[in-house]
This record gives sequence, C-alpha cells and structure tokens, in this order.
Amino acid sequence: MTGAPRFDARFRAALADLIAWRRDVRRFKPDPVDPPMLERLLDLASLAPSVGNSQPWRFVTVDDPARRQAVIADFTARNREALESYASERAQVYAGLKLEGLQVAPIHLAVFCDQATPQGHGLGQRTMPETLRYSAVGAIQTLWLAARAEGLGLGWVSILDPQAVAQALDVPVGWEFIAYLCLGWPAEEHLDPELARHGWQDRTALSRKVLKR
Repeated sequence: MTGAPRFDARFRAALADLIAWRRDVRRFKPDPVDPPMLERLLDLASLAPSVGNSQPWRFVTVDDPARRQAVIADFTARNREALESYASERAQVYAGLKLEGLQVAPIHLAVFCDQATPQGHGLGQRTMPETLRYSAVGAIQTLWLAARAEGLGLGWVSILDPQAVAQALDVPVGWEFIAYLCLGWPAEEHLDPELARHGWQDRTALSRKVLKR
C-alpha cells in the first residue's frame, strides 16, 4: 500500500457510534453465525497490537457439548460463591442480574495467552512480562468492535475459575486463561450498559480520571 487511508468526518462519526454501541451482551438469539464470518473476525482480531509483535493470543472455539457443559457448571458454582459474598440489597440486585449467555450463544470462544510464544523474541517483556496478557486483551477488544460492526454481540464471562476452564478445554501447558467469550446475534439492542440498566452501577457516575503532572 503506497499511502495511508484518509478517514473522513462521516467515518469518524460512525466509529464513535461503533464504540458507544459496543456492549457486553448476555441475551442472544440461537441463530447460528456463519463460519466464514467468524474466521474473518478472528483475522481482524489478529491485527491487534502486541508487545514486540509477539501475537500471544490463542483462540479456542468450544463446540463440544461436554466441554461447554463443564464451563457452564463452573460458572454456576463460581456465581453461587459470588452471590454469597454480597449482603442485603446488593445481594438481591446481584441475584437478579443476567451475567452470561452461555446457554444460548451459538459461539463459545476461549482466549488464552501463550506465555512461551517464540514470536517477538521477548522484545519489550523483560521489565513488564504482563504486556503479553495486555496484548491478548487488545485482540479481544479488536474482536469486540469488529463483531459489533457486523451486528453481532459479544459477552465476556469472567465468573470462572481459570484452572477449571484450562482443564476442561485441555489446552497446552503455558497457555494462560484470559477470557471466555459468548458470541452471537443479540436478542436486544441497548445503548446503555446492562449493569446500569438493571441497577448495579450507573456508568455516568464514573468519570475519566486524568492525573496531571
């Protein structure tokens, strides 16, 4: 490519809408997602920045019903523990939240970080090895936006035990669990986050924290 593309005001406005409409989706339609679309999204996710060009992300599609059920069972146990950690009104609100779309989402996608990746030759990792994990998270965010641009929804399930997920999926030693994602067509479309809509925390109460020195 001889020159960088120029992004006009219309594109920038559409990009702002895309970022605003990137929501954590927990309510899905059971309709399937075409495999070529998933491949295209993963190709785009792999364009994310990574420390030293290490590209440490490892995507695992979870199609086997038994493996899915193992993940669902772990979520159920961990979610029960989380509920018990809250009290009174906060516990009631938590109990009423829908925190995952594991039962309906057509695609289950686990993301791992390969801590032993030979790519990048360790560049940039000596003083901050955690940048490998940050790189995997960057790929997830890229996937999230690309999915939203296709009209798909993505939900990040974090109420899981990392070791239990790695064992259930039988991944190579050295792969660190980063995220378990549900991907599919959203059953609802909302601009406001679900946790704000259902009374957990109002996003407008959060402000940008910029420390000037």
